[in-house]
Amino acid sequence: MTNFFVRAGKAAVLAAGLAVISMAASSMALASGGGNLKQSGARLDDRASLQRGAQLYMNYCAGCHSLKYLRYSRMAEDLGLTEEEVQANLNLTGAKFGETIGTAMTPEHAQQAFGKMPPDLSLIARVRGSDWIYTYLKSFYLDESRPVGWNNTLFPNVSMPNPLWEMQGLQHAVLGKAGPGGEAHVERLELRTPGTQDAEAFDQSARDITAFLMYAGEPAALKRQGMGVWVILFLAAFTILAYLLKKEYWRDVH
Repeated sequence: MTNFFVRAGKAAVLAAGLAVISMAASSMALASGGGNLKQSGARLDDRASLQRGAQLYMNYCAGCHSLKYLRYSRMAEDLGLTEEEVQANLNLTGAKFGETIGTAMTPEHAQQAFGKMPPDLSLIARVRGSDWIYTYLKSFYLDESRPVGWNNTLFPNVSMPNPLWEMQGLQHAVLGKAGPGGEAHVERLELRTPGTQDAEAFDQSARDITAFLMYAGEPAALKRQGMGVWVILFLAAFTILAYLLKKEYWRDVH
């Protein structure tokens, strides 16, 4: 019996190790596929950041991108907002309080402006990760060769302009030496025209939007984190009881 428990324990440790390695490999693959990512520092337990991110998203992103898996009412409950605050400050499409967050852009307008409808961003944080979103928002630069006049070092030849250019300012690309194909790569970005925010304030704005999109991708994560403490306490208490029961059960066996 003892050998069985020893083998089971080793198997559990091995399985946990393989799971950790698999998760690490997946994260490395995502990072390597997305260029040099900056750490966002976005936090789901910072309600003020989530509230600011919601306001920034609605003002600068919701004109083109929907959040079709998130309802205004759910957002209000999770972020500590009243129905009046949401309807007056965050609902820019005139939707009902219980409806999902859509966009005012029509397919016809999107076709004329971008050639296609901008994607829904409900799950972008789960697909790309928070560091990718944060880096993407900071990586726009002017590029006259592109149809909309903008490009992005993280997402080359992106078909959207920089929605945050007024806050960030205008970045220009500093090109390095041309490669074998004759095309020079972007060595770095220079901010030549300041925006309404300094670098630190804009970093916080990008972080706030990132945090909000993290929340939008999995609203239940807010409650799950709060429940985690109680789950750990329950498991600790259960472990103690199980140990005492084991001692009592095996007392007469030996």
